[in-house]
Amino acid sequence: MIYLNKNISSLHLDILKEIGNIGAGHAATALSTLLNKKIDMTVPDVRVVSFDEMMDMAGGSDNVVAGVFLRIEGDAPGSMFFVLPLKQAENFIRALPGSIVFNALETPYNELALSALQELGNILSGSYLSSLSDFTNLSLFPSVPMLNIDMAGAIIGTGLLEVSQASDFAIVIDTALNEEGQSGDSVNGHFFLLPDPDSFQIIFKSLGVQVHE
Repeated sequence: MIYLNKNISSLHLDILKEIGNIGAGHAATALSTLLNKKIDMTVPDVRVVSFDEMMDMAGGSDNVVAGVFLRIEGDAPGSMFFVLPLKQAENFIRALPGSIVFNALETPYNELALSALQELGNILSGSYLSSLSDFTNLSLFPSVPMLNIDMAGAIIGTGLLEVSQASDFAIVIDTALNEEGQSGDSVNGHFFLLPDPDSFQIIFKSLGVQVHE
């Protein structure tokens, strides 16, 4: 894949996938408490994508999605987006106890539903960063997540402008969560990790794996 930039190998992606799987385990525990049911969460794939591919994975720049954006602060700064198609957001809200109403086609949106989606982003980002921090012994922590329901291009573009992103690629961590023992109605989203320019070197050096220039 040309967007590996010759710096990131399959070994690096394997390490990131392992970190993602451990983070998914932490997230599943927290989500099980939130949803009051046993949740399984997996990371089907981790890969490197360009910003154009990032937009395509979100359904195109004009596709309306639920997006959570946050900054990673600490020893290896960067940015994170969690992008959930609205149909998937509806599936998640439907799984919550209390029969919260959320219809992607009707605004204004239910405040409880919006709070739940923000909490989902908070749990996932916190779990992934905790796992990454444990693996690397780096101090990493998230800023307060910002939730928006808008066109993917607006959500992602605004986030990139806000941080003056100098990189030209992102790591995508696929996420799939569903009730234990249930094969249907899984909630599938994408986590995009956008490291600041020096952060990959810092992360992989702490793991004893070099990123070659």
